[in-house]
Amino acid sequence: MGKFRNVTSIFLLAGCVAASGSVAYAQAGQSQPPQQPTTQNKDQKPADTGSSLDIPKAQSPSTPEEDAAFKAYQAMPTADPAKKITAGEDFLTKYPESRYRSIMYSSLVFAYIQTGNSQKAQEIGEKEVALKPDDVQTMAILSQTMTRSISSSTPEPAKVLAKAQDYAKRAIEVTPTIPKPDGMTDENFLVAKNQTLAMAHGGLGLAYFRLGKVDAAIPELEQSVKIDPNPTPDVVNFYLLGMANQKASHFDAAAAAYTKCASIASSVQDKCKAGVEESKKLGATQLSAPK
Repeated sequence: MGKFRNVTSIFLLAGCVAASGSVAYAQAGQSQPPQQPTTQNKDQKPADTGSSLDIPKAQSPSTPEEDAAFKAYQAMPTADPAKKITAGEDFLTKYPESRYRSIMYSSLVFAYIQTGNSQKAQEIGEKEVALKPDDVQTMAILSQTMTRSISSSTPEPAKVLAKAQDYAKRAIEVTPTIPKPDGMTDENFLVAKNQTLAMAHGGLGLAYFRLGKVDAAIPELEQSVKIDPNPTPDVVNFYLLGMANQKASHFDAAAAAYTKCASIASSVQDKCKAGVEESKKLGATQLSAPK
């Protein structure tokens, strides 16, 4: 798939409220899964918006040693995620009840995504959401990561999709209610919220697409690409939007989405170029369904 965005850090909205293949799955009443791309993308990561959101001071006590260890972890560059993961896991082993563990969980989710380990990202992300149920960005990242990493070997994919939908819907519901942190510009706050919502809508759209609910998937994917604040948009969502519109016989819309995808250098660029031509041919030989 297309490349993950290169980033140096991830900023979590959690702190304001206290990252073509067939999918085999069993679903009642659906013997054949919809055809779709393998959307696990090891290069596409939540982008650095430059908009840091304050994380409230934790209330539990800490020792000077723990504070120093946490500061040392924060000072480590994100360019070496494997090193960051080792240090973060060591910290949580040494300080399992640390007041900083929510921050550590959020950071590790991102680091595991950087290394392409979606399973560990999900495990850590679920710990974070259990600790802070209103961590909207972790929920958005989980919804996107879980839906994109499903493969024919995924155990109980229907349950994974159900959980991803829940995370996405909760993130979409809660994000607009988050107050702007003190000292943060309105512009940066809007970017951070839109980044979160773009991931959540994209994750929800792909969940619907994998379930064969293309009419429900299309508006979610449209919303995701519409509000994506990143200079280089997520090509995966344009690719999926093209596939969903083509499956729904919206051939002009499919060609438009594929065209946008094809204009961005990525590993799906050739597939999107082929999608443009296929959609145009289908539009010329088949009736288009009204939107």
